[in-house]
Amino acid sequence: MTNRPMTVIAMGVHVLDVLVRPVEEIPEGQGGQLVEQIKMTAAGSAGGTALTLAKLGATVRSAGAIGADPIGDLLVTLLERGGVDASLLVRREGEQTSSSVLPIRPDGSRPAFHVIGANGTYGPDDVPWDAIASASHLHLGGPEFMGGEAAARILSFAREHGVVTSADFLAPGEPGLLEWIAPALPHLDHVLPNDEQVLGFTGTTTLAEGCRALIGLGAGCVAATAGADGALVVDGTSETVVPAFAVEVVDTTGCGDAFSAGFLRGLSLGRTPAEAAELGCAAAALVAGGLGSDHGDFDLDAALDLTRNEVVEATS
Repeated sequence: MTNRPMTVIAMGVHVLDVLVRPVEEIPEGQGGQLVEQIKMTAAGSAGGTALTLAKLGATVRSAGAIGADPIGDLLVTLLERGGVDASLLVRREGEQTSSSVLPIRPDGSRPAFHVIGANGTYGPDDVPWDAIASASHLHLGGPEFMGGEAAARILSFAREHGVVTSADFLAPGEPGLLEWIAPALPHLDHVLPNDEQVLGFTGTTTLAEGCRALIGLGAGCVAATAGADGALVVDGTSETVVPAFAVEVVDTTGCGDAFSAGFLRGLSLGRTPAEAAELGCAAAALVAGGLGSDHGDFDLDAALDLTRNEVVEATS
């Protein structure tokens, strides 16, 4: 098929993940345990989304802060191997590159041990403004790290230059965090959280109510993922449930980032938000079948093939 041009700046959180599977418990004391697989991948709410966008045929440039350390060197190598231009990443002397250790349970779920590192230092003074102005999309992964006011400055600049804006979050849904990120919401065409974040940020009891609360604060459209329940797409006039795809889950790491990538790629191809969410769910399913955010040797055609003959349930 013919791909429409899509040039994305994936800005914000970039992480090196170290994944171990399967892990049912951590050995006590200095005990050891044999496992099937240990893997390192580029990840994060910007980095993981960048990798899947590149697979889906977009031209992608990563922007963010990493350390001037060996972990940062490896992260850059993994991004570039995945087809992502890492030249906009800022290297920070004296800061560690953000990293996570993820023990993957047999059911694909996992706790996380995380170091914020250089991700906490990135802000408007580091932004490649010219690169944003020449892009078609700006995806901001983790705006809570810089705060809503700083994120709003970047996002408003992007929209002034005709760039489609989107964001997702890394922080858990904690009371009070919504006030911190709220200034960014009126400058976002698409907000891509998970269900726990929506409910935690807004204090609401249903996902639909929480999404509408974010719309009320200025977001153009909210596409919230809900694990095995798929996604809920809410805009000013409608709510649409998009089912997840049946898949044997190996690891849920990066599935939210893959959804964001598929959703944005779908929009770039002229899909409606609900149709774009189908592509997002397909990308998430393809990533869930193996270990890490970079799992799967798939492309746009493979993801679209997965969406065929699927029915979207419109609730209004």
